[in-house]
Amino acid sequence: MRYRVLLWTLLAGTAVLYLWDLGDSGWANDFYAAAAQAGSQDWTAWFFGSLDPGNTVSVDKPPAALWVMGLSGRLFGFSSWSMLVPQALMGVASVALTCAAVRRWSGPAAGLIAGAVLALTPVAAVVFRYNNPDALLVLLLVAAAYCVVRALERGHLGWLLLAGTAIGFGFLTKMMQAFLVLPAFALVYLVAAPHGIWRRLAHLAAAGAAVVVSAGWFVVVADLWPAGNRPYIGGSADNTVLDLALGYNGLGRIFGRGGGGGGGAPGNLAFGGETGLGRMFGDAFGGEISWLLPAALIVLAGGLWFTRRAPRTDRTRAALLLWGGWLVVTGLVFSLMRGITHPYYAVALAPAIGALTGIGATELWRGRDHRPARLVLALAIGATAMWGYVLLDRYPGWQPWVRWTVLVAGLAVGTAVAVGAHQFRRAGIVVAAAALLAGSGATGGFAAATAATSHDGTIPMSGPRLPERQGAGPRQAGPELIDALRATTEDWAAATDGAQSAGGLQLSSGRPVMPIGGFSGRDPAPTLEQFQQYVAQGRIHYFVPGGGPGGRGGPGGGSRITDWVTANFPAETIGGRTVYVLVR
Repeated sequence: MRYRVLLWTLLAGTAVLYLWDLGDSGWANDFYAAAAQAGSQDWTAWFFGSLDPGNTVSVDKPPAALWVMGLSGRLFGFSSWSMLVPQALMGVASVALTCAAVRRWSGPAAGLIAGAVLALTPVAAVVFRYNNPDALLVLLLVAAAYCVVRALERGHLGWLLLAGTAIGFGFLTKMMQAFLVLPAFALVYLVAAPHGIWRRLAHLAAAGAAVVVSAGWFVVVADLWPAGNRPYIGGSADNTVLDLALGYNGLGRIFGRGGGGGGGAPGNLAFGGETGLGRMFGDAFGGEISWLLPAALIVLAGGLWFTRRAPRTDRTRAALLLWGGWLVVTGLVFSLMRGITHPYYAVALAPAIGALTGIGATELWRGRDHRPARLVLALAIGATAMWGYVLLDRYPGWQPWVRWTVLVAGLAVGTAVAVGAHQFRRAGIVVAAAALLAGSGATGGFAAATAATSHDGTIPMSGPRLPERQGAGPRQAGPELIDALRATTEDWAAATDGAQSAGGLQLSSGRPVMPIGGFSGRDPAPTLEQFQQYVAQGRIHYFVPGGGPGGRGGPGGGSRITDWVTANFPAETIGGRTVYVLVR
């Protein structure tokens, strides 16, 4: 009964953190907001994740996250709230599933700690209040981990197939990033499932087939669909989902080729900073995810050492392999990848860090009468306090008393644990409570500051409002231009350079706006010939030069379209913006 009360208290607090003043961020990322709006108006746009209801070009990701936001817009009317509330609820569900998965093997206290760490991770307070696809990805990965836990208990194939299906739909959310947990999940089942080796291998093969089917059906449907009746697959080189998965969103992200370059630049916080093993602790990722990362790594190493002689099916070691493998593989890939990388990607590490923290804290506390366990726990507490101070010191203008309080309290508690203060009468409860507060103080305070700050643009970052850590928003249009777009009746109110310019115009006016060149400006959508045909048919009213990536000089067709329009159509000025009238 007490666990249920504490669990519902945690979930209610998480809901408040993620839902409070949610509309303050407006449309958040205009790129995904425009696609969600298009999906709420046109079923083909919804299915393919098109950026506009006219289905010119899709987003450069698969559409699963947009399916949720688009359906919410259809049911409740499209607005900032109908788009963002599902994201916040995904955060609450992720916390609940993390609690449930960890509790099954490590007890209620471990589950509650794991859920609280996830909820209070600053990058989670960004992603679950935003409209990027990562919210759904985290929920699906946590659901898959829960299914693996259930499968391991009795070697149940059905749960393992559900895990594979969840990962497959994770692929339909953010492609190959969802596969980063597969090595850990496969390893833990191969090691700890209660079956013979051949049956374990057969179960893993079946789960792999479930991944392929649940991920591949959309790839097959999209590539078999007549190209003229769907949007161009944004980000692909040949208008196929498979190329998008293997190129721009696959090897291009790892090696920085095939349109996936742009990462690894020192000092470029929005693109992850310099690559290397310390990347998760650096200026770009550190404040997003690394508050309890030292503690998680310490308890992972200590736990694997303490369970080295345990039976093959030992659940504590299996839990460490499951969540630790998730953390290590995903963290290494994020640290070393040379392609496009953004700090908010690190939210994929938060469930694993939370689970390891909860498991390690409870298991080491249970063994506190043994000095090695006590010293590992003390080291984890002290490291958390010192690293929290370092991270907060990077933001000297924000509540300087917090970093000193966290440092002093954490070192004091760590020392008390190391010397065995819990052995004194009634001191154990005080030490345990103080350890929890010292461990969560820095990350919790920073998460609260994040939730209290509005975020917009394509690359949100956690923390209080700091200009150098916020994504650039789109160029805003004046009310006169918006009114002019609303007064149009053509299939597209306007066409403009790039998805960012088009998204702002489409969201503000509620009318379809053609995003020439897609997100990157590399997409040949539309070609000059297609654009000329649309104009001849009277389907586009205005051309609005936006200066976006699809404009002059881009590798797509935008520069040729701009040259043709400026040479053949009259210009007007509406609300300080130059536009070209394409209807005669």
